Amino acid sequence: MTTTIAAHTLPLTARRILIVEDDRDIANLVALHLRDVYDDVQMSHDGAEALSLASTQPWDLLILDLRLPGLDGLEVCRQIRASENYVPILMLTSKSTELDHVLGLEIGADDYVTKPFSVVELMSRVKAILRRMSVVSQTATAALHELSHEGVHVSLDRHEVTIDGQSVDLTAREFDLLCHFLKRPGEVFSRAQLLDQVWGYGHEGYEHTVNSHINRLRAKIETDPTRPTRLVTVWGVGYKLTQ
Repeated sequence: MTTTIAAHTLPLTARRILIVEDDRDIANLVALHLRDVYDDVQMSHDGAEALSLASTQPWDLLILDLRLPGLDGLEVCRQIRASENYVPILMLTSKSTELDHVLGLEIGADDYVTKPFSVVELMSRVKAILRRMSVVSQTATAALHELSHEGVHVSLDRHEVTIDGQSVDLTAREFDLLCHFLKRPGEVFSRAQLLDQVWGYGHEGYEHTVNSHINRLRAKIETDPTRPTRLVTVWGVGYKLTQ
């Protein structure tokens, strides 16, 4: 098995973060705290401008509000994910239903924070995403550009996946989850471990999130998702990728 992506060798403080939030008070507050830690923090207040900035400049993270004038946050996220350049997205939403959360993640958001949120929580989510991306990049320096195992092939730099030669589309979280298993085939991971290692921080009480993502991933990589042969359940423990 091989793996690789381009390494991100800059220190964690040297990150470019774009805050997309039409409430200027919230945007300024978030920017104030982020600038205490990160070197380049910019703001945008509408979806069209944000999409233009995201499409023409490199960013290490987008903090994207769901409700924006013009293009809303979901549409901005969709269009960014349709492009070739991958950038992590942290979604801000004032809606609290599980459906909205799942919808935001399904179109490619890496994580979400529900308003009203504490600055401490937001900062922890930002740090977790950037730390995870840094670990992936550092792993890639020692490793590689591709992951392959039993008919599953992942190109990390192109963010592409093929199953038995057929291209499949994965969300950002499904992609991370698959890569995590591919890097350690045969190893069993509990739901709590996956939440910590793939989502990037503790999600106590959110084990059902792992279950739903595993089921959606199986629907895309298994011949028969009801009888999985690649990503299997180890009853009472968790999940593993078969060797």
